[in-house]
Amino acid sequence: MISSATPALAGGAAVEHDEQITYQDWTSYSDWRGGSHQGTVAIPGVRTGITLLRPAGTTDYPDPHTGTTRSWEYATWTAPVRRIGFDATELVASWNAETPAGTWIQVEMQGTYNTGEQTPWYVMGRWASGDGDIRRTSVDGQGDPYSTIWTDTFSIDDASAGVLLSAYQMRLTLYRAPGQWRSPRVWMLGAMTSNVPDRFTVPASAGHIAWGRELSVPRYSQNIHKGEYPEYDGGGEAWCSPTSTEMVVEYWGRQPSAEDLAWVDPDYADPSVDHAARGTYDYQYEGAGNWPFNTAYAASYPGLDARVTRLHSLDEVERFIAAGIPVVTSQSFLSSELDGANYGTAGHLFVVVGFTETGDVVVNDPASSSDEVVRNVYSRAQFEQIWLRTKRYRADGSVAGGSGGIAYLIKPWWKPWPRVAGSTNW
Repeated sequence: MISSATPALAGGAAVEHDEQITYQDWTSYSDWRGGSHQGTVAIPGVRTGITLLRPAGTTDYPDPHTGTTRSWEYATWTAPVRRIGFDATELVASWNAETPAGTWIQVEMQGTYNTGEQTPWYVMGRWASGDGDIRRTSVDGQGDPYSTIWTDTFSIDDASAGVLLSAYQMRLTLYRAPGQWRSPRVWMLGAMTSNVPDRFTVPASAGHIAWGRELSVPRYSQNIHKGEYPEYDGGGEAWCSPTSTEMVVEYWGRQPSAEDLAWVDPDYADPSVDHAARGTYDYQYEGAGNWPFNTAYAASYPGLDARVTRLHSLDEVERFIAAGIPVVTSQSFLSSELDGANYGTAGHLFVVVGFTETGDVVVNDPASSSDEVVRNVYSRAQFEQIWLRTKRYRADGSVAGGSGGIAYLIKPWWKPWPRVAGSTNW
């Protein structure tokens, strides 16, 4: 879990931040034995989880993206209520699961406000690793008087009104074709909750934790895929997220098989990027940038765990680099705000792979003209601002939002998470 405490920094005093961030998950056998089971069962062993034991019932699902309706057996697991520890404005769920052919899962959350009122049960994603049974999708049009689901994010509509999120429950529904014995297995369900105040700037981090360390992460350009597969949003600038995710998947020695890639045009370079775009595509959002769909894709490879969270500073990123774990970050900026990028973006992801001897940030930036020039070095101070801020100015002077430190974290299951923010390991 990431606590809201200020981290003690190597080589300098603590840097004060005013954001509150926590990450909570269910991963252990005791976690899965808890909660409420309606047809699900906890799986003992090293890689524990839950699966569908006997159906709680059968339901029809009209898939809005195929126009077909199919019957499915289902079972549910509902987590106990979790107190956040502060009043939050956002929640992003993530999960790691296996969905054999003929199966899929739905992830939901229900929040409790600091007034005691509850939200509806919000769908945070309908997910399968493939697209042969249902179309992977977020759900639009969800909200109540105080909150809205924006694709992959629960968000308080007006934090200044004082109605904020104080607790939540998560619910999993596991589906399989009637009469089929193969079932989904979920081994991680998590939620990042945060209250990051509006800010155009952030305090500079102290650094000196992983300066001079660079990881050998494969380099892939999204731009060489421009125009490929319009049904998955057509490559180019639309594929920053799956391209970044695929770089980290392959850093850990996993990749799609030849059979997985058989559908890709053999004339296309780097077919694993095309495969990642298809494997992360959200049919409602009509893009491959859904955050938890990307981490779920990464975790569909054997032995990998992945999650979406926020981090407090570049010092925390340095701790991951020092542990040998690359970090995918989400940021937005004008071309004048990131020297050497030569482009601006309303939202972009790339992979932090290391730091120079003087603390600048080494990234694999997929918004590059070729694989050979994907490695870039960006100013530490500039990078930290564009990644951690929640407010920014557009070129016309109007105000837009920023990610507030969103990151994908992907690693082998057996590798420990580094200690960050004065917290125990997750």
